Amino acid sequence: MLRDLVLKHGHVLVRGLPITSSENFAEVRDLLVVERAAYTEKATPRSKLGDDVYSSTDMPPSHAIHLHNENSYTLKFPGILLFCCLEAPDTGGATTVADVRKVLARIPAPLETRFRQHGWMLKRNYYSRLGLPWTVAFDTEDRQVVEKYCAANLIGARWQPGGVLQTAQKRTATIRHPQTGEEVWFNHVAFWSKWSLPEQSRMMLVDSFGDDGLPFDVALGNGEALTQDEVRQLLDAYEAELCRESWQPGDVMLVDNILSAHGRDAFTGRRKILVAMGEPVSLDVCNPSSEAAPA
Repeated sequence: MLRDLVLKHGHVLVRGLPITSSENFAEVRDLLVVERAAYTEKATPRSKLGDDVYSSTDMPPSHAIHLHNENSYTLKFPGILLFCCLEAPDTGGATTVADVRKVLARIPAPLETRFRQHGWMLKRNYYSRLGLPWTVAFDTEDRQVVEKYCAANLIGARWQPGGVLQTAQKRTATIRHPQTGEEVWFNHVAFWSKWSLPEQSRMMLVDSFGDDGLPFDVALGNGEALTQDEVRQLLDAYEAELCRESWQPGDVMLVDNILSAHGRDAFTGRRKILVAMGEPVSLDVCNPSSEAAPA
């Protein structure tokens, strides 16, 4: 019944469970999830806590995290996410969620049509001292292993001077839920666009690395650049559907990763939120609106 509610609403919060450790959380995960999902093509820092349980993204407390669907840029991604609160922050820190069926309906038709036709492109530059290095992202120190993975997963990859790995991949912007058939907005476009960064941070990164050397950036799948106003339209669509509930110890939130995006509010104080991923889904069963391809 709980999973039926998740399928209907996209996300469900269960309050007051006697969970005080990652081991407790793993036990609950195994009751609710049939198959665990791997965390691949890592993009944000997390701490491994054992038994396929991780910390939520280890980003500075002062930074809010934009809404996104986990691993939307991979060819296989988690179908379900579970979050658990062991320690709630003093202020803020909610794991925000938004129904991406409704987000899609709010995106202006001309912009939606372009994304439906072309998809979106993710461009990454893996530096050793900024963001996650490629050795962490791909969990190997062997360049050939990375090259084989990229070839198998439709990722264009090339090595730059200084050992920097540069990748580009075209992915679909909308998909359909394999169980309900509902179409959703499913991507990291607003999350990783340079226009989503604070102005000072964006200017500093562009000055340091150039437009083609940013750790992350996005475009339309045909390579066409997005304008600041277009990205603002996407952020506004998310914001209009955003929901938040303050964490309490013992809370568990189930998120259908296809029906619901998630993010994080800035916070103060100590915050300990755990995450586990399950029910892996292949892109090819989701009726993507455009083809995935190396860029």
